[in-house]
Amino acid sequence: MPHAPGPVPPQAPAPASRLRRLATPVGVMAAVVGAFGYVATVDPNEPGHYPVCPMLRFTGVFCPGCGGLRSAHAFAHGDLVTALGSNAVAVVGYVAFAAVWLAWTVSASRGRPLRIELRPVHWWAVGAVLLIFSVVRNLPFGSALAP
Repeated sequence: MPHAPGPVPPQAPAPASRLRRLATPVGVMAAVVGAFGYVATVDPNEPGHYPVCPMLRFTGVFCPGCGGLRSAHAFAHGDLVTALGSNAVAVVGYVAFAAVWLAWTVSASRGRPLRIELRPVHWWAVGAVLLIFSVVRNLPFGSALAP
């Protein structure tokens, strides 16, 4: 009498190829490059190309994002001084994104997940920096931070 095979033990999935692991970070960077390419081509300093910030339009107050497109345009053209003058927080964001993306790409290429665990205190600190930036750029002594 033939022996009936027992249950087949589950097998671990085959490890993904390096190309497959890098697909998502490369895709995200392609989208960012495309967005920066568009903003570099379509100048936000010329009226009519982009919508006006609703907060600025209705209150006359600069929000933390005001000047962000002009900053991205200048950054894409390599004009760091103008980019910082348009929105310094946005430039810090570009650099932070580049650092996180690089760490993500290196981790993905090694087959490891990227773990960035921010505690609530970190999120509160980011919010406080944005709030302080918003308030100071709208005061007379902080006019250098206004776009």
